[in-house]
Amino acid sequence: MSRGKEIIEALRTLADRNYTFMHICGTHEASIARSGLRSVLPDNLTIVMGPGCPVCITPQGEIDAALELAEKDCILATYGDLLRVPGSEGSLESCGGEVRVVQGVHKAVEIAEKTDREVVFLSVGFETTAPTVAATILQSPPENFSILSLHRLVPQAMQWLLEQGEAQLDGFMLPGHVCAVMGYEEYEKFPVPQVVAGFEPEDILLGLLMLVNQVREGRAEVENAYPRVVCREGNVRAKELMYEVFEPCDAEWRGFPVIPQSGLRLKEQFSAYDARKKFDVEIRHVDTHSACICDQVLRGVARPTDCKLFGTACTPRKPVGACMVSHEGACKIWYLYQRNP
Repeated sequence: MSRGKEIIEALRTLADRNYTFMHICGTHEASIARSGLRSVLPDNLTIVMGPGCPVCITPQGEIDAALELAEKDCILATYGDLLRVPGSEGSLESCGGEVRVVQGVHKAVEIAEKTDREVVFLSVGFETTAPTVAATILQSPPENFSILSLHRLVPQAMQWLLEQGEAQLDGFMLPGHVCAVMGYEEYEKFPVPQVVAGFEPEDILLGLLMLVNQVREGRAEVENAYPRVVCREGNVRAKELMYEVFEPCDAEWRGFPVIPQSGLRLKEQFSAYDARKKFDVEIRHVDTHSACICDQVLRGVARPTDCKLFGTACTPRKPVGACMVSHEGACKIWYLYQRNP
């Protein structure tokens, strides 16, 4: 019997009541859906998706700020996932400005080195991408380069979810990518079962088994099922770089209110590279009025197929909500792999 089958049999034996666990990683959701893991889990064991896609949780007001920068004749450099995320008046793809898809911040700097125009990198992502951006800022890029910091910090969102208790969770599967950089010390303050998991189907199954065992044994701690990549302290140098350049700030997440200290902004000594200050751009809250339920999907209280627009008015070619845009978005993942769960 393969290791995966052994874990599945153990889960079926040990899952003696209803269990609901949340992961906070789009790559976890893609692996779960692509491999059909939900179809082999016990009926009383549910794994729901949370705010694990950095593109999906970027609120409409930040997209509008990026569109404003395009109107100011800035060259915008961004990851391709951000192109179709809807703003109040269209998207980056349809804005008519010069928007270039890049693989990372270093490519945006290369664009700035070859032009006299202002280049703004839309710096989106969790703690996974922030250290690279920080390292770039410390290398004193050209004066015509700046960033619009759209970074988010995962533990603060977890704290909000726990305080609200909306999804009735028994524990969390922690994001392997984020924990590879940050470690998992920050998560030890949460009084719920947590397991850092990798991204292969067997990694995820092992993480679920460890979570079930914690619940059964009345434990609430952080366990590491991904030791080949993650250690408790994380990448210490990467964290030092991140906090040398950035500082936490209050930030709104799509589907959430403003979560205290959940974003990252450039420190004052690096304000020359802050596009918000450089171009006097304000990020405003935008009330959305749509049948889209991305907000509920991101909070783990609804599935993509619960949305009336899913697969009809909202598809990857014509997305209504952000979760249908990114390859880490739950709705796009379900559209590709799990339309009829």
